[in-house]
Amino acid sequence: MKKSLLILSTFVLFACGSGDNIELVAIGPDTKPSMTLERVSKPKAKNVILFIGDGMGPNQVALAKFATGGPDHRLSFENFPITGIVYNHSSESLYTDSAAAATSWATGVKTINRYLSVDAEKKLLPTIPELLSTKGFKSGLVATSSITHATPAAFYAHIDSRYKEKEIAKMLIDSDIDIALGGGQEFFDVPPEDGLFMIYDNTLLDSSLLNSKEQVIGLFAEDGFDRSLGTPTQLEMTQVALNFLKNKSQNCAGFFLMSEGSQIDWAGHDNNAQYMLVEFADFDATVQAATDFAIKNQDTLILVTADHATGGLVLQRPKGSNVRAQWTTGSHDLSPINIYAYGPGSELFSGVMDSTEIFDRILQALDYENLDSSNCIN
Repeated sequence: MKKSLLILSTFVLFACGSGDNIELVAIGPDTKPSMTLERVSKPKAKNVILFIGDGMGPNQVALAKFATGGPDHRLSFENFPITGIVYNHSSESLYTDSAAAATSWATGVKTINRYLSVDAEKKLLPTIPELLSTKGFKSGLVATSSITHATPAAFYAHIDSRYKEKEIAKMLIDSDIDIALGGGQEFFDVPPEDGLFMIYDNTLLDSSLLNSKEQVIGLFAEDGFDRSLGTPTQLEMTQVALNFLKNKSQNCAGFFLMSEGSQIDWAGHDNNAQYMLVEFADFDATVQAATDFAIKNQDTLILVTADHATGGLVLQRPKGSNVRAQWTTGSHDLSPINIYAYGPGSELFSGVMDSTEIFDRILQALDYENLDSSNCIN
């Protein structure tokens, strides 16, 4: 994994002094395209894994593809049999932030930018993990940002500002989330409750230890991750969370896991293609590991999408063996994003949809309305 990140970091060459915010990104060595995965015939899903590439617009996907393996290469999720297009405005604007976008998938309702799982009138909106917990499901969250950051927080917090992170941290401790792995140590000053196991050390990110615990919160950075400090990768955290949830849900209805590549977005804000490609390599490897899990566990639906695109990235005509990647803004842009689906219920995610429909279609794929209320036996 670390080797692939280092290789990707050599792909980017910076244009000198032109002032037009163009980076030259080397096209990767040609690779043969992999095969599209076959559709899964099972009528409904038991487990759902939702991947969010924060800030990952279609051009971020294309640039990562070209840099990794050339024009014929396919990223892990480009082998999924179903693709859709998602529009993602907030309730107040064509422009969405991560809080409003994540609220739309987590609750199926539009809200105001900065709000988390409350509507425009600040009324609490039940989230997917909260709804599924009444049916005997386990839930987990992974992020390379603080675990109190907008995207993961939308799945457990109900508050009118994403920036109230100390309050959000308390809501996580009191939530239905069984495992949460990310950063954010500075926001947690509440003593752990009975049954909650909190870890701060990478060496404790071990399935043999964590699987014996009831609820786990892992915090591996003061705020967001800095890879130079040896924080765990999205791949490592997601594999541990998957193992934990599979173990805990053996006698339960199933599990829901959201895993976010948070800093693809931060690279877009910084207009830094090298940074973006390093983060994307981790994200792509994580999706591939989960895909391998789903191929073995054919009752698992995998979705890959984004909250919005960041940076207004435009891919220009190549210069020699380099793509010209031009950033046109330091903010989010208004382009629609894609959703990729594999597993039972994946056909529900074909076509053009609003971001709120992702919530509805996840519950439909699980046949939520016909699930019996269930108590897990651990």
